[in-house]
Amino acid sequence: MTTASDLSTTDTPRLPARETFRALYRHFRPHRWTVAFGAVLALLGSASGLLQPLAAKALVDRLGAGESIDGILLVLTALVVLGTVVHAFGAYVLERTAESVVLAARRTLVGRLLRLRIPEVERTQPGDLMSRVTSDTTLLRAVTTQSIVSAVTGSLATAAALVMMAVMDAVLLGVTVGVILLIGGAVALAMPRIARATQRAQEAVGEISTVLERVFGAFRTVKASGAEERETTVVDAAARRAWRYGVRSAKWQSVAGASVGLAVQVSFLAVLGIGGARVASGAISVSTLMAFLLYLFYLIEPVTELVEAASQYQVGSAAVARIAEAERLETEELSPAGPRRQAGAAGPGRPLGAERALGAERPGTEVADAPGGAASVRFEDVTFRYRDDLPYVHHGVGFEVPGAGMTAFVGPSGAGKTTVFGLVERFYEATGGRVLVDGRDVRDWPLAELRAAIGYVEQDAPVLAGTLRENLVFAAPGATEDEIREVLVRARLDALVDRLPDGLETVVGHRGSKLSGGERQRVAIARALLRRPRLLLLDEATSQLDAVNELALRDVVAEVARDVTVLVVAHRLSTVTLADRIVVMDAGRVRAVGTHAELVAEDPLYGELAATQFLSAAR
Repeated sequence: MTTASDLSTTDTPRLPARETFRALYRHFRPHRWTVAFGAVLALLGSASGLLQPLAAKALVDRLGAGESIDGILLVLTALVVLGTVVHAFGAYVLERTAESVVLAARRTLVGRLLRLRIPEVERTQPGDLMSRVTSDTTLLRAVTTQSIVSAVTGSLATAAALVMMAVMDAVLLGVTVGVILLIGGAVALAMPRIARATQRAQEAVGEISTVLERVFGAFRTVKASGAEERETTVVDAAARRAWRYGVRSAKWQSVAGASVGLAVQVSFLAVLGIGGARVASGAISVSTLMAFLLYLFYLIEPVTELVEAASQYQVGSAAVARIAEAERLETEELSPAGPRRQAGAAGPGRPLGAERALGAERPGTEVADAPGGAASVRFEDVTFRYRDDLPYVHHGVGFEVPGAGMTAFVGPSGAGKTTVFGLVERFYEATGGRVLVDGRDVRDWPLAELRAAIGYVEQDAPVLAGTLRENLVFAAPGATEDEIREVLVRARLDALVDRLPDGLETVVGHRGSKLSGGERQRVAIARALLRRPRLLLLDEATSQLDAVNELALRDVVAEVARDVTVLVVAHRLSTVTLADRIVVMDAGRVRAVGTHAELVAEDPLYGELAATQFLSAAR
């Protein structure tokens, strides 16, 4: 569930009116000319409606004079047909544009969310962010097109109708306006309540997405724990909140809509009574009263449009507030550089990782010149904590990895080993000190350029939904079949591919659920090797492998380490003893650096870890 530090699903602030208008206009602006065209069509449809009462008045006058009404009937028919066709086409134009607004909003928001900084993602609920892309953007459909046009056309049509009514009889107009203003107070009362209810309903929808994302992310654990009913109850509670606030919004929208109808009905009765008296006194003709009543009924549509526009604005403002909150989250500035690719493909007998140069990229990418070969890494008195309200994870960490070879990081749980990798990748920014790659502060590297030089295998070796091939080439989409086959052999995945029903095109399931833990780790390792990095980060990359596969992959990593800088967070002594240097960490500090033999003799903590063959993993 969300906490106070999360992107709140219950405390989304409403934007000031001016900021709301600006945000809405930002979505509306690229489509303003199309919307204007739709508005013109809507106005033409309304104009045909305005002429119908006049034609009806002329018809009644001709009947009274005993004249032919064929021409008038033809004109009335033409006005009705023309108005209907124009209105329908205008509605199509606006609906199509509305879908374009939603598409653009979703593309922009998704592009931004995928560039969020890691700390921002860790403070938010992914399900709630997803609901902002799906549910909240949908609410923009009406408010950025239909409501704008309705507000314009409704205002103009209402004004035109009132002018025509004033020309016919000012007394009856005064009666009509008085009744409408009297009942219109209910509409003004309903509008802010619609906005509040809609916002709460959308927040509840976000909670539903959050809970479902959590459940499906650990589906086996939920079932093994017998937690289906408990999780269903949590989702049910959020769904009921969404229903309750949705009903509340519907109630106030009904009040607003009913108020319009009531105003017109009461106006009709008042005009009928007073107008009948004026006809009897000879102040106006019967045809004038009839035309006035037709204009009164004509007012129903534009006034309803105005009310709906106001309602849609209230609904849209709630969605805009949630979208704007997501847009304020801090993002990374990524250069357009694509996935790195080594010039000179590895072939048989040519190990992955040989002859690397950061400047050798995939076609179509350009990065700054940098030293070739393996990367160097240096930490200079680095301090770090994940948030200002949390304790420090690193307390002046310092070490140097000069180049190619394997460096293992060992230490108790909570020592800060995995955090080293997060700082090298710039998932997080060091609170103090410097992290240098190739002698250059990582904060001075363009992010895309820095990460293009790094291969990273996480602790849980995530596998994405899709095919095995899509997972392998995720970081190297231009890899050739020969390169894929070579990396499959190196990662001991070739036998797995051969026995899968569809080979590389086999779907691996949600988060790789159709693969074993060891297979997922091998896929993650193969994905990192296929990237051809200069710096390879392995965070317990072989923890779930059996002894045979671990031994084979250790040999692969040792081979790659001849040309690549390999940093390993390890908990198996068999992996650590292969390292050229070992960094022993404890409580966020580096307590010793050396070879296995040196550390066994000189460092009591390492000696204890080695004796128990247990080197724990931690953040």
